[in-house]
Amino acid sequence: MKNFSSLLLILILFQSCFSYKTVDFNTIPIEKKQKVEVKGVGGTYIKGTLVSKNEQILTLNNNGQLQKIPVSEIYEVKVRKFSILKSSGVLASSVLLVTAVLSAILIAALIAL
Repeated sequence: MKNFSSLLLILILFQSCFSYKTVDFNTIPIEKKQKVEVKGVGGTYIKGTLVSKNEQILTLNNNGQLQKIPVSEIYEVKVRKFSILKSSGVLASSVLLVTAVLSAILIAALIAL
């Protein structure tokens, strides 16, 4: 039971309340400083915060380093969005985990009597 609870806790903690949604390059607002994921023509993925964009280059801040990606080498751009479904799943999983642990403790206490 302890291993199951630990596994469930790890799964809950490593879930994200965010997901990435594919958008058109021209519709991305620069003002928001959004987190984006760019898929290059060669299949490489680069994640970072949008710094600037123009007709030729997309500039991302990736762990303190600016990366300039030519628009001609971009295959797909995804913007990070908050997901209510994932957030509610994390909450429900947390409640389930706490209930399971408390039930296990109560059963163990009753058996010890």
